[in-house]
Amino acid sequence: MNPAETEPSLGLASAGNPQPVRVFVALKMAPATADDLAKSAKELEQFPVRLIAAADIHLTLVPPWDEVSIPVAVAKLRRVADECGDFTLEFRRVGYGPEPKRPRLLWAECAATPGLARLHAMLLAAFQQTDERPFRPHVTLARLRGNGARIARKHPIDRDLALAQKVGSVELMQSPPPGERGYKVLASLGFGTNRDFSSETPG
Repeated sequence: MNPAETEPSLGLASAGNPQPVRVFVALKMAPATADDLAKSAKELEQFPVRLIAAADIHLTLVPPWDEVSIPVAVAKLRRVADECGDFTLEFRRVGYGPEPKRPRLLWAECAATPGLARLHAMLLAAFQQTDERPFRPHVTLARLRGNGARIARKHPIDRDLALAQKVGSVELMQSPPPGERGYKVLASLGFGTNRDFSSETPG
């Protein structure tokens, strides 16, 4: 995916309106990829789950935080994007997670290829975030309500995927207000031309 570079209106969190905005950094799925992934969750419609709309499917790389200056966040993201090159996301498996015995999600897991792992590390450093958990790249397809283990027993899903998507940009996104749905892309920044970054082997 390599959309035209877009940036937000600077008025979202300007000096005249310093209200923090809940944001995160992610890779947005291309429409065709998102549609294919969303189909994996359709069979759970009969259960107490919240399906993720295809338009909202994304891979989070920096978890949400409260940002008071969107232009500053965009500048940090631009510095990282300029250092990167295109790479390919490789979806390998769809199943319940993060813990099989106490699942809360249905997700599709990606291979932690060198390019994706490096981008993740660069973004955490740029935004001064830490994550002690092992890097398990994934996209959420449904959120389980109530007893997730019961849902998983009644409708087991654990299968391989063979789905790939070329990635050429990274997005700054805004979380929906409490009680609402839908994510907003505040900025989509295309990668630079770092050939070493994009010349990778699958993990």
